[in-house]
Amino acid sequence: MTIPSVSIPYNPLTEVTADVGGKENVESLHRIARDFRSDTLTVPTDAQLLYSLRASRGDDVYGEDPSTVALERRVAKLTGKEAAMFAVSGTMTNQLAIRTHMKQPPHSIITDYRAHVHKMEAGGIAMFSQATTHQLFPSNGLYLTAEDIEPQIQLGTNIHIAPTKLICLENTLSGIIFPQEEVVKIGQLAKKHDIGLHLDGARIWNVAADEIEKRGLDAGNEDDRQTVLTDLLAPFDSASLCLSKGLGAPIGSIIIGTKEFIERAKWFRKAFGGGIRQCGGLAASADYALTNHFPRLAYTHHLAKRLEAGLRELGCGIAAPVDTNMVFFQPQQIGLSLDAVTARLAALPNPIIVGRERCVVHHQITPQAIEDFIACIAEMKKEKEANGQVENGEGRIGDKEQQKLDNYNQPKGKTTDAVLRKQAALGY
Repeated sequence: MTIPSVSIPYNPLTEVTADVGGKENVESLHRIARDFRSDTLTVPTDAQLLYSLRASRGDDVYGEDPSTVALERRVAKLTGKEAAMFAVSGTMTNQLAIRTHMKQPPHSIITDYRAHVHKMEAGGIAMFSQATTHQLFPSNGLYLTAEDIEPQIQLGTNIHIAPTKLICLENTLSGIIFPQEEVVKIGQLAKKHDIGLHLDGARIWNVAADEIEKRGLDAGNEDDRQTVLTDLLAPFDSASLCLSKGLGAPIGSIIIGTKEFIERAKWFRKAFGGGIRQCGGLAASADYALTNHFPRLAYTHHLAKRLEAGLRELGCGIAAPVDTNMVFFQPQQIGLSLDAVTARLAALPNPIIVGRERCVVHHQITPQAIEDFIACIAEMKKEKEANGQVENGEGRIGDKEQQKLDNYNQPKGKTTDAVLRKQAALGY
């Protein structure tokens, strides 16, 4: 069966020109259009940077930059929260939000064992909040449930264990959408025990784009975006929304919450050295991305699903559901090592760059890059078959990889901690 390719209604390769951006940045864009390592790698477009030139140039530490204030108010309204605060990165906004929730040790935070706040933020929770994390393993192999969390909540009756003060969820995690009905249940559980609920929503924009498409709404319509984002974020007391991943802002992330929460967070932002003076240009560039790049996210999902389908047709394993813009592929299923595939893709006349098994499709990836990726794997498989090393499209796969595939594609009952620990490559 031949799977049709996907087209997109814009050409990312035309959005940086030599006249405005210079030859070097044009060349950089052409490389990034075939770079699957992360959606943080996108190149600011000419239009985006020209828009930022007209931004205000006030001092945001004094709260006197209109462009920054406008972005914060826009995101607060979109998400149905009272207030928002701009900062330089998703790590900073997560850690600022967590620190703002924490009042006095001893205290602890419940997270998924793969969570970015626990695993990929340089130990910030311990460093800045003097808190410990209680990492949980989802029994379904995909996402935490209220049933996973409730028995692990510490209410302060056992002096040996720091009481739970916050639950942190992540949506998406490994590109997987956290079911909203489960988020609502966890929110109700948190409120029942007077525990805060924070979202690492670095890629919540992808969730919103998917939901808008499912509801038949318009991703370019502000009211439709507001409807969906408000629904998604209603259960949370706070959230960190990254602007420099899917949306393609050059820098920035934003915290949302109550006015009181955001005012407290500003104290910690100052203490962390995170205040930006004339940041209007950065805020305006993010604002442009929210308007112009957000509607592209659904296309990145379609491209990711095309990549998944092409790789599956060749016999590659897929280690996690492809709900949005990430594909975790396992070429070992057809007898190809990740190292060999990575090297071969990079050696193409027009190189393709991947970060091991994780492939992230961003708004500047071209459909041609997807097709070339699939074609390269097909060629490698054909060579293997010609050498008699692949039989019926089936290759040997290691026990660890097989366990990962089995648990993500066919979860059966309660997944053991030992098996889940072997999936630690996911969630980054």
